[in-house]
Amino acid sequence: MRELIDRLAREHTLTGREFAALIAGRDKDLDAYLFQRAVEVRQEIFGNRVYLRGLIEFTNYCKNDCYYCGIRRSNREAQRYRLTEEEILSCCREGYDLGFRTFVLQGGEDPYFTTERVCALVRAIKAQAPDCAVTLSIGERPGEDYQAMFDAGADRYLLRHETANDGHYRTLHPPSMSPENRKRCLRDLKNIGYQVGCGMMVGSPGQTPAHLAEDMLFIRALEPQMVGIGPFIPQHSTPFADRQAGALELTLFLLGLLRLMLPKALLPATTALGTIHPRGRELGILAGANVCMSNLSPTAVRAKYALYDNKICTGDESAQCRGCLEARLASIGYEAVVDRGDHPDFT
Repeated sequence: MRELIDRLAREHTLTGREFAALIAGRDKDLDAYLFQRAVEVRQEIFGNRVYLRGLIEFTNYCKNDCYYCGIRRSNREAQRYRLTEEEILSCCREGYDLGFRTFVLQGGEDPYFTTERVCALVRAIKAQAPDCAVTLSIGERPGEDYQAMFDAGADRYLLRHETANDGHYRTLHPPSMSPENRKRCLRDLKNIGYQVGCGMMVGSPGQTPAHLAEDMLFIRALEPQMVGIGPFIPQHSTPFADRQAGALELTLFLLGLLRLMLPKALLPATTALGTIHPRGRELGILAGANVCMSNLSPTAVRAKYALYDNKICTGDESAQCRGCLEARLASIGYEAVVDRGDHPDFT
């Protein structure tokens, strides 16, 4: 198995069978070897720098009904909210004063936030903070909408593919959604010129090592600038409320594989990792990740953006959230930096 890891580090790809064999055959010794190689690669490119992003969860309305998501349309327990443009700009001003130079606007697929409204919001943020990057994470849109947002000044776009296997995708989503459209969106974003992020849930219901191998091959072919993966965590008001959560160890292993496959990628140690383990984000960095999110959303709404249960960092003020992350990173020998943190090929 170590030979496969060494070859992945050299050639940046494996066959689907080889990925599946690695994933199915992993153990603690192989984990340790992979993480050592992944950190070496990450250190060569990024040193001990970990980029912090300012996250603003600006709406939890969503027209979709994904079976795993706590803000799905059918969840009548969800306490819905939308931030106003001024509230969003206020979050950005606060984040800017704290040193952040990337703002991530994340929300459900909310019909209220039309392309025109999103473009106006992006232009307003850029006018207020022209040296900052704006990342959007607002789901599937027509290609012309993505182009308009890019022309307005958006720099990056996050759209997790969730699973590259078409059959598995359909077990996680209602018939109104299709894997073909999700992949079309990612191709459109790449063609327009965004720094693009995709990613999958690890341990989602019905997932197999073969599915994860298919994810790896899809990501390799797409060559995104960012890959966000995190463990599946059940939410009590969804059809998957009683399903088992994804494993920390498997998520970390996949982070290490991604670092070797895409050495320059921006890989977050996600909030979901921190939710399933007290040191999950630190372990993510030690597996090869190099990005962390700091929540800038108003504290009054953070708990309402409940994609999954027991989400961390819902009560901290923005400065506390940043200070906590800085201290956590320093404890493992890493430096939190808050510049734009573009992909090396975009600088």
